[in-house]
Amino acid sequence: MGHSFAALEEQRLLLQASLDGLKTQAARNKLGQFATPSALAQEIMRCAAALMPAGAPVRFLDPAIGTGAFYAALRTVFPENQVHEAVGFEVDTHYGQPARQLWQETGLDLTLADFTRQPASPRFNLVICNPPYVRHHHLNNDDKARLQLSTIRACGTKMSGLAGLYCHFLGLSHAWMAEGGLAGWLIPSEFMDVNYGQAVKRYLLEQMTLLHIHRFDPSDVQFADALVSSALVWFRKTLPSPDHAVTFSFGGSLSAPKLIRVVPASALAREAKWTRFPATDIRNNDSLPTIADLFKIRRGLATGNNNYFILSNEEIRARALPLECFRPILPSPRYLTTDIVEADAMGLPVLEHRLFLLDVRLSEAEIECRYPRLLAYLEEGKAQGLHEGYLCSHRSPWYSQENRPPAPIVCTYMGRGDAKSGRSFRFILNLSQATVANVYLAMYPRPPLAQALKREPALIRRLWQVLNQITPEQLLSEGRVYGGGLHKLEPKELAKVPACALLSLISN
Repeated sequence: MGHSFAALEEQRLLLQASLDGLKTQAARNKLGQFATPSALAQEIMRCAAALMPAGAPVRFLDPAIGTGAFYAALRTVFPENQVHEAVGFEVDTHYGQPARQLWQETGLDLTLADFTRQPASPRFNLVICNPPYVRHHHLNNDDKARLQLSTIRACGTKMSGLAGLYCHFLGLSHAWMAEGGLAGWLIPSEFMDVNYGQAVKRYLLEQMTLLHIHRFDPSDVQFADALVSSALVWFRKTLPSPDHAVTFSFGGSLSAPKLIRVVPASALAREAKWTRFPATDIRNNDSLPTIADLFKIRRGLATGNNNYFILSNEEIRARALPLECFRPILPSPRYLTTDIVEADAMGLPVLEHRLFLLDVRLSEAEIECRYPRLLAYLEEGKAQGLHEGYLCSHRSPWYSQENRPPAPIVCTYMGRGDAKSGRSFRFILNLSQATVANVYLAMYPRPPLAQALKREPALIRRLWQVLNQITPEQLLSEGRVYGGGLHKLEPKELAKVPACALLSLISN
């Protein structure tokens, strides 16, 4: 055809920037519209060329083509006579109509329609897509039911009701692929860890031959306006062999990753958290002791409104509120400069700025009689509509709090790698009677440990020291990560961290 695809790609990039500028970031976030960077699209297409049979005719499909980043890469990487067909779908005419005009003379069949509603034609041997990252709560119930049914019909897998739209795009594409066809999906890496991703992983392991998952370094966000960590998933439409193994890589570039490991598919079927790879090896013994053997772990309490329910000592005095209706609470981790919280004679934390949580279960009539200043403060909260909020409206009385006793050790719930220690999570020895909010995980000793601590109270400090010797890699392999390097540990994830050294302390 003689087209200059390099020149057309330059036009596309200008067009993309112009069209993005006409939409708010919030609007694009809601629709999951995060354009693939041009350099990344070309790198992905070069990987596709290496995985395709040499010289094989290419029938290309992009179910969410946008302005055509992958199509431009296709025509740059593959010889013109090798591309026999190229089809794309785009639901948003804001991007699709200008893109169709841009590529109209290059052989691209770009349809302005919702891919999830199109009748399938199983003839494509190369499917490359960056699907819309629309979270489930932006899908109405009718759409969820329709998508679940369509995905079951397409690939035999029922996606969770919590699955994002990208999961359905991936499943629906099954019916469009030719046998032996290759697919490369640029999707959020969270499917590798979260519960709704189980169906996706089962599909990839049982109905496809999963080839390679490359996880991009979360500190190097692929999409500057999307707080997600991305993965590139390669697979073929063919049943896997019994001894099949999958390549996992991390960081660097697709052609030169920082880490790489080959994992048997049989091991992946038993592993709940795929983001452990390639940094860690296969679990060889599921009976190893974990933190859950010693501690019951609970998320800190959710107040309903921290600014209202958590007050400083100075604020309480200024309002003449009764201190006996408050209990101490640790500040947010970013304001806690120590990893050991000492206590005074009353059990209050020895901190420069003490915070207290309003937590009273007296009725308003009793409060009016005993603490009229506190009643006035509650009326201020009601005037703000706090009593009608989700959490407060489900409590009786609305100003009471969850039962979350002080825990001797707490762990931060979210964090980024500390520049000095390299640690994303902190274990804090809490010798005070302060409770914690939901930015912490509270660790309560189970009965055997509690009995040992009664006999030897100093043991808690040694346990805390051993917890802080757990490597960042061990913690991160159980947690999850988001774009920009933000890490998170849920209670069940912290509970799974190996704890052999902790148990040896108890036995000794």
